[in-house]
Amino acid sequence: MTSLLQRVGSLLYLVSPNATRYQHEDEIPNYVDESTYIYLFNKEKKFSHFHPVIQPFFFIYFQAIPLFLAFILLEAAVRFVLGREVRVNESIASIGVGILHEATGFLTVGFILLGYESLYQWRVLDWAWDSLVTWWASLLLVDLCYYWVHRANHEINFLWAVHQIHHSSEDFTLCSALRLSIFQRLVHFGFYQPLALLGIPKTSVVVHLGFNYLFQFWVHTDVIRKLGPIEWVFCTPSHHRVHHGANKWCLDKNYGSVLIIWDRIFGTFQEEREGEEIVYGLVDQPQSKNSVWHEFFYFGEVLTKARSMSSWSDSLRAVFYGPGWVPGAPRLGDPDGFPDVRAPRGKYDPQMPTWFLGYCVAQLFLALVFQQVILARFEVFPWYTTTAYLVFIFLTVGCVGGIQDGSWWAPYFESLRCLLYVLHAHHARVTPYPVGDGVLMAWFTFCFFLWLSRAFKGFVGGTTSLKLE
Repeated sequence: MTSLLQRVGSLLYLVSPNATRYQHEDEIPNYVDESTYIYLFNKEKKFSHFHPVIQPFFFIYFQAIPLFLAFILLEAAVRFVLGREVRVNESIASIGVGILHEATGFLTVGFILLGYESLYQWRVLDWAWDSLVTWWASLLLVDLCYYWVHRANHEINFLWAVHQIHHSSEDFTLCSALRLSIFQRLVHFGFYQPLALLGIPKTSVVVHLGFNYLFQFWVHTDVIRKLGPIEWVFCTPSHHRVHHGANKWCLDKNYGSVLIIWDRIFGTFQEEREGEEIVYGLVDQPQSKNSVWHEFFYFGEVLTKARSMSSWSDSLRAVFYGPGWVPGAPRLGDPDGFPDVRAPRGKYDPQMPTWFLGYCVAQLFLALVFQQVILARFEVFPWYTTTAYLVFIFLTVGCVGGIQDGSWWAPYFESLRCLLYVLHAHHARVTPYPVGDGVLMAWFTFCFFLWLSRAFKGFVGGTTSLKLE
C-alpha cells in the first residue's frame, strides 16, 4: 500500500522513476481510480478480517479520489477564510461531470492507445522499458502529445463539442478539474500512437498518461498565486487561469499540461495580466447546472452551424475549423469579431435551500460508490447489470442538475429514479451486508415519496418550474 505522502506527491509528478517503471501493462496501478471496492467485497482480500461496519471506511484507500475530495474541501475552507465566494451548487455540478467521466472510463480508456502494439512492431528505435532515459523521454513526449491533443480540442469545432464542458464552470476551483467529458478519452485517439513508431514502450506511455492526468488537478485554483521562476518551465495555476478565461486575450492560450515550454515554443503562451480580472466559463455561457445536458448540448450547436451554411465546403469547415470560424474568416476565426468578455459578468447561480444541497451531496456520494462498483466488477458483471448501473448514475447526475435548474420534469424523474432503485433492491442484494441494504432501501423509499409528493403538487398546480422551499 502506497503511503499518503507518495500519493500526494503523485499529484505533482513527484514520483520515483525507479518505482514507476513496468515491463507488463497489467502491473501498472490505476493511479487515479484504484478501487478498494475489490478489497471490501472480495473476502479473500486483506480487509476481510475487519468488522463489516468498519470495512467501508477503507474507502479512503482509493488512490487519488480521496485526495481530490480532501483538497477540494481544504480549498473551500481557504476561500471561506479569505472571504471569497464558495458556491456549493457549482461544485456539485462539477463533481457530477467527474463521476460521469469516471463511470464511463472502462468503455473509453482503451481508445487512447488503440492499435499501439501493432504500430510498435514498425518502430524505428528500441527503448528499454527499464531505462531511466526511456522514463524521462516518455515524460517529455507524452506531455508534448498532450499539448497537441489539447490544442486540437480548441481548434477543431467537433472536438470542442467534447472539450467545452471542461471550460463550462464559471468558478476556477479544484472542482473545475473534474469537468471532463465522457467522450474526452475517445478524442485522444491518434495523438499518442506516433510514440509507438518511435519505439516508446506502451507501459511507459501508460504510466505517464496517468501522472500527466493527475498533475492537471492542482493547477485549477485561484488560491495559489504566481510561483516565480517555476513559471518559466512548468504549467502553474497562473498559466491555467489564463487558459480558462473567456476574456478575448485569454482565448486559445496555454495548452500545456505539465510543461509550459511547449506554449512558449509554439507561440500559444500568454502571461496572466496583473490587475485584469479573468472571467471564467464559456464565451456564450449556458445557463444550466445539468451536467448530463452539458455533455451533449454543443453537438447540437455544431450541427446547427453546419446546416446553416450555404455550401457543403462551408458546412465541413463549420465542423472541422475553429469554434469561432465564420465564412470568410481565417481557420480559427477573426479575433476582432469575438465578443469582448470582461469582468464583472453575472454568474448563473440558482438558489436552493441548505437541505437540498445536503441531499445532492448524498446522492452524488452514492453515485460515486456505484461508479466504483462498476470499476471493480465490470469484468464479471453481465452486460445488462453494468448498463443498469450506468443508467442509474446518469439519472442521478441528471436529476440533481435538473432540480438545481428548477426544471419542471425533475421531480418526476427523481421519484422514478428512486422507485427503480427500490424495485431493484427488493429483488436483488446491492451490498454484501443486510444492514447496508436496509439503510439504502429506507433512504430511497423516503426520497421516492418526497419527490412524488412534489411531482403531484406540480402536476395539480400546473406549474412549469420547480420551486424549492
